[in-house]
Amino acid sequence: MESVLSAVAAWLDTVGIGPWSRGSALVYPVANTLHLLGLVMLVGGIGIVDLRIMGLWRSLPIAELSRALTPVAVAGLVLMAASGTILFAADGVALARSGIFARKLVIIAAALANAAAFRRAWGPHMARWTDRAPRAARAMAGASLLLWLAAGASGRWIAYG
Repeated sequence: MESVLSAVAAWLDTVGIGPWSRGSALVYPVANTLHLLGLVMLVGGIGIVDLRIMGLWRSLPIAELSRALTPVAVAGLVLMAASGTILFAADGVALARSGIFARKLVIIAAALANAAAFRRAWGPHMARWTDRAPRAARAMAGASLLLWLAAGASGRWIAYG
């Protein structure tokens, strides 16, 4: 993975994103703030849906809650991808060698795979869940919450690893 990340870092430097993110007093802190906002939107949106699927707030309809909050989570994910690219570009060479950063990317991939599998397996059925979701759906929701929180925590830990 290190060689792929090193190549991406080199490309980001070649197209000017790396120098831009390193050369401005505002770009990195603004990107970092937007990255945090994206995390709040992602975990705040999908986390509430996950908790509902796991059994909290049973008076709230799961399908409607998902319809309202999933777009917020997706927007947060897009914001994180864009701002994360800028953050990576600022220090791509070091991040390409970071074990914590590599683990963060693996956790994100697992979280995205879990989300896709959940939507494929359970998305069409959520409207029928009036009180309790099936056990497998609850387990996937719990995994979603843990994976996204682990991805966020990994991002915070990069500075210390």
